[in-house]
Formats: sequence, structure tokens, C-alpha cells
Amino acid sequence: MHNKPIKFTKMHGTGNDFIIIDNMKMHIPTDQKGSEIAKTLCIRKFGIGADGLIFIEPSNKTTCHFKWRFFNADGSEAQMCGNGGRCAARFAFINKIAPKDMKFETIAGEIDASVKDRIVKLKLPNPKDLRLDIKITDNEKEFLLHFINTGVPHTIMFVDDLEKINVVSLGKKIRFHEEFSPEGTNVNFVKVIDKKNICVRTYERGVEDETMACGTGSVASSIISALKDKVISPINVKTRGGEEIKVYFSINNFNITDVFLEAETTIVYNGYLNGDICI
Repeated sequence: MHNKPIKFTKMHGTGNDFIIIDNMKMHIPTDQKGSEIAKTLCIRKFGIGADGLIFIEPSNKTTCHFKWRFFNADGSEAQMCGNGGRCAARFAFINKIAPKDMKFETIAGEIDASVKDRIVKLKLPNPKDLRLDIKITDNEKEFLLHFINTGVPHTIMFVDDLEKINVVSLGKKIRFHEEFSPEGTNVNFVKVIDKKNICVRTYERGVEDETMACGTGSVASSIISALKDKVISPINVKTRGGEEIKVYFSINNFNITDVFLEAETTIVYNGYLNGDICI
């Protein structure tokens, strides 16, 4: 147990909220306690409340300014999170851990980030595991889905009316469907507005609920929309929280490269863990 006050920052990226802790001196043993701490702090009403917990730690890679450990609210460790990555980059810049143009280490690979005031732009790894036109059946209803991994697995379903979709109920069924086992999938419901604009609602694996935004989900939704000839990069993604994410990429014969995610970040508050909850 750590017996000294621990400083943290609460941030959000387009409504996707995170707790960020500077662990560059490795005072917190995240290998042993990261999952447990995330479950304790991320729970709403009883903890700080967040979609995920981010630890900023030293990287052994000479090409990276730092490494992150990202834990979902349920304690599972995620490979990547677009909005979390943007918040982590701004946090690192503000706290003089990295310059405004930086590179950091994740399980999904090395991520480039650029900070300009509140706006942060990430370059993501090239997507993989593309699968189009997947048909699954539930209660005699057939759904047409599309799958791509943009750092984490995402499934896309196009809909005509986002307000009529039960994101939690249907999202959970798809998230745990055998088609996507054993890893599971995030689920994005997408309405195309025009060639430059889409709206997205996301059921997030690890949070196990709808979130106000999902960065990698916005990227996945944009790329799949382009592959189905519905949009052209760059694309504005309107999130459930009402804010917008801009997504850029290049496509050449289903080869997807130069993937960028850009949007504002918000510092909500700074605080210290020095009460009854100890880590």
C-alpha cells in the first residue's frame, strides 16, 4: 500500500473520461496493482469515476518519451485508446515529461502525438484484421456488421436512426458474440450524414456500457464508412457527448495508412488521493 498522497489529473477527450497518474518514478507497482487500482478509482459514485485509468511510466525504448499503462474501468488492460492517448499526450506535455511533438509506447505499438493548446493529434498504427459484410443472427434477426482493429477490435453497424438503437442491449450481444470470441469487440453504431460527416454511438468493451465518445471507434467507423463508399477523408465524427473528432487516413486497394485522430482535450481537475481510499 502506498502511504503518501498521490496526485492525479482528471481529463476527458470528447466526453471519454480518464484518471491520469504520473508514475515516472515507479512508486506504484502497476504490474501487481494496476488492475485493482483501476477498479477502485474508476467506479462512479464510490471512487473518482472514469472510463479508464492511465499511468505514465518510463519507456525502455530510446525512440519513446514515455510508456503508458491503460486500464479500463473493469480492471482489464487495453492495448490502445484514442481519446485516452490524446489526454495522456497533453498531460505529458504539461508536466514536462515530453515535448509537444512526442512518441509514446503502448501495447498496440509506438504512437506519435502532437499537442497544440487543447487540441491533440495522434498518428495511430495501421489498422488490421479487416472483415466486411459479416452476418450474425439474434432472435431470428439478421445483422450486417463490419470489423476492423484500429489498435483495439471494433465492429461497425450502420443504422438509419441512432436514437432507436438500444446501444447497451444490442452492443453487449455483439460484443460477446461467438463471431468475435475469445477477445470480444467494441461495437459502434454509425449514421452517415453526408460525405464528410458521421454520427457514432459506441458500446465499449472493458467499460461494458455506452461511452460519450471512443477515439479508436471513431477511426474504425470512419474507415469502414469510406471502404463502403459512404464518406471521403477527412471525416468529422459527432460523438454521443456532442463534441466532434476529426479522422484522417489514406486508402489504396484496401491498404489503409496515415491514420490520424484529432480533437480537443479537457482538464477537469487535479487532486490528491489522501483520504480513505488508499492505493
